[in-house]
Amino acid sequence: LRCAGCVSCANRWHSPTCYTRQHAYHKPIAPLRHAYLAGQVVVTPHPHAHALYADKRNLTLLSDASALQELGASAESIATLVAGVPRTEIVGEDSAARLWQQRRQLFFKPAGGFGSKAAYRGDKLTKRVWEEILAGSYVAQELVRPSERLIGPDAASQTMKLDLRNYAYEGQVVLTAARTYQGQTTNFRTPGGGFAPVFTESASLHQMVSPGCSGGCQTP
Repeated sequence: LRCAGCVSCANRWHSPTCYTRQHAYHKPIAPLRHAYLAGQVVVTPHPHAHALYADKRNLTLLSDASALQELGASAESIATLVAGVPRTEIVGEDSAARLWQQRRQLFFKPAGGFGSKAAYRGDKLTKRVWEEILAGSYVAQELVRPSERLIGPDAASQTMKLDLRNYAYEGQVVLTAARTYQGQTTNFRTPGGGFAPVFTESASLHQMVSPGCSGGCQTP
């Protein structure tokens, strides 16, 4: 994986600058790197954990069957990953023209972003935002349309998009939750949206209700 030399990869802090998701270059971070390696500061998120689990550039490998095969992944694991992870690639100058032409079938996300910040659906892109994407550290991901369901009484029901998530710890799913929303990305601003409980038929998974859901929460 390519490393931008930023806080997201503690073992390779050799770059003289730090690039943030707001596209701004900061002053040299060598003092912070040295303090971290000496155990004098606490950095959150943990740089090693972030590089392993949060850097979206990892998705370029997890969605590439050939790359997974070269890494020694089993056929079963490859089939599961390719089926579940949308095709992803790193945005670069060499692929800019092609990605712009294909943008309506793509979703663009900052490699180190979270919470849908600075994420864009391709068919909503302007030239100005596209230039910012090219100047940043972004991935392009195959657009997957969200599922939908009706929320509320029949006479006043509204269509909500649906986002399902499995929260896991040590390889085991401990919570399944859904978020209902309207708009381009998941959010908690939509009236009637927010967390919703998920009930499963699996006997091995406890039926859990998401925090904050009481009374009128709907099941996806």
